[in-house]
Amino acid sequence: MANIKSAKKRILVAETKTARNKAIKSKVKTCVKKVETAVANKDAAAAKEALSIAIAEINKAGSKGVYHKNTCARKVSRLAKAVNSIA
Repeated sequence: MANIKSAKKRILVAETKTARNKAIKSKVKTCVKKVETAVANKDAAAAKEALSIAIAEINKAGSKGVYHKNTCARKVSRLAKAVNSIA
């Protein structure tokens, strides 16, 4: 355990940020799963609706620094490609 006050604070800050990042990543994964489920069921309308929500969440995560911008672009591209394949 840390003895120095600043080190103790860093531990607390790291825990807070970890919890925040975990929540954001979980939300993104849920949105991605909804898109993939709609694509698997070949439901184009639901897939497009879920895609727009997923893209917003992925970009939000990228702007908050949870994901790198290229990771966001890759995720969006793969989802869009999957939705376009059933349309």
